[in-house]
Amino acid sequence: MDIADLIQAVQANRINITQHARREAREDNLLLDEIIHSIQNGEIIEDYPTDTPYPSCLIYGENQNGYPVHSVWAYAPDSQMAILITVYRPDPERWIDWKVRK
Repeated sequence: MDIADLIQAVQANRINITQHARREAREDNLLLDEIIHSIQNGEIIEDYPTDTPYPSCLIYGENQNGYPVHSVWAYAPDSQMAILITVYRPDPERWIDWKVRK
């Protein structure tokens, strides 16, 4: 997956946010601005090419204050839509440098 496609879709406001992602964002007190900032300055740390209906990926980025944010996105090439599947603040007990699972 190409993060540039996701960023372009986000910048064009072609975003679909799942109910699960909305719940997770609320639970972790993440605002949409933080999530958007984290993807625009982020990197793909895991790729899930066999996910359906579209391949997805885990993106690590930081919010405007430098705090880590993980988000899982899919990209629908037919509609050029970015789909936010889930988002959370990563647990330092489970990640090395926020990028590698322990």
